[in-house]
Amino acid sequence: MAKPLKKLVSCVILDLDGTLLNTDGVVSEVLKGFLAKYGKQWDGREAQRIVGKTPLEAAAAVVEEYGLPCGKEEFLAELHPVFYAQLCNIKPLPGASRLLKHLSGHGVPMALASNSPRGSIESKISYHQGWKDYFSAIVGGDEVTAGKPSPEMPGVTAGKAAGMEVVAVPSVPKQVHLYTSADEVINSLLDLQPEKWGLPPFQDCKSFDTYIFALHHGIEGTLPTEPWYISGPVVKGFGRGSKVLGIPTANLSPKGHSSLLSEHPSGVYFGWAGLSTRGVYKMVMSIGWNPYFNNAEKTIEPWLLHEFTEDFYGEELRLVIVGYLRPEVNFPSIESLIAKIHEDKRIAERALDLPLYSKYKDDPYLSSSLHSESNHS
Repeated sequence: MAKPLKKLVSCVILDLDGTLLNTDGVVSEVLKGFLAKYGKQWDGREAQRIVGKTPLEAAAAVVEEYGLPCGKEEFLAELHPVFYAQLCNIKPLPGASRLLKHLSGHGVPMALASNSPRGSIESKISYHQGWKDYFSAIVGGDEVTAGKPSPEMPGVTAGKAAGMEVVAVPSVPKQVHLYTSADEVINSLLDLQPEKWGLPPFQDCKSFDTYIFALHHGIEGTLPTEPWYISGPVVKGFGRGSKVLGIPTANLSPKGHSSLLSEHPSGVYFGWAGLSTRGVYKMVMSIGWNPYFNNAEKTIEPWLLHEFTEDFYGEELRLVIVGYLRPEVNFPSIESLIAKIHEDKRIAERALDLPLYSKYKDDPYLSSSLHSESNHS
């Protein structure tokens, strides 16, 4: 929850890795390959120690944790060219381009401050058209005496010490407690509400007619997203969907989807689901750790909004995700969780009747041969 607004914001300083760009996903893939050469397996346990650090600090943490037979400088020298070859594959995190375009369009000055070297920053943003022009200033970790959390490089700690209003977007799951000094902690940039800070609010509806329809039907809270795609056989989940919640989800295994899951923040989404032998259905979906049940891994739990008379485990399911509802949150009781899920269902059902979302019901991906191709990207 945001703390009371103290002052109007006149400019915005943004972090890059893990805030605007999904650098962590590419780093994880590179580290998996690199550590395999030493007979080690990257399991992400060092993610918390390397996020936000300078490259040398991150290298030292990995070398120490995995007991590698090399120094941090040697490790970095070997990893550096492999990582740089992947810079073109680093995608913007959901909400990043939307935020930059919005602030720029309203004349809000922006600066970029990152612990990455200046050259690395400019290389990363060069793959995203117009990004460099958004920023009035760019500061890299090699241009200051000390990086975060030093006051020379604005982060949560330094920002508060400098009297700034700070919004934290944790890139490591289940680490919200580390950002208690921030004025607000949000799940992703999709959840940012600029008007809380005296900035112009987002206007995401495509047309005035769409806005009036959504307002009248109580679904103005939905956020259109670039459609994204995922498919796989329906698997048995934790056995709590139907038995505990009374909500029969058609779970997909997260295996093989690690890259896609790293790109999209946890939360509740909606869209369309295709079963090759049955048809296309409205769908609302949870992606994340489900705080009430405290999952050990990020799960994919779609709820097809149709009354089926039989199970369809093993059948191939294709999803086109077209909108975002809300971040995942914990609930004080199972009853409040169930009530919220049913509210999500009602909103998704009505929203998917909007032309903005209904047009994707005819996406060829939903009805094409489910075994003929891999997931869209």
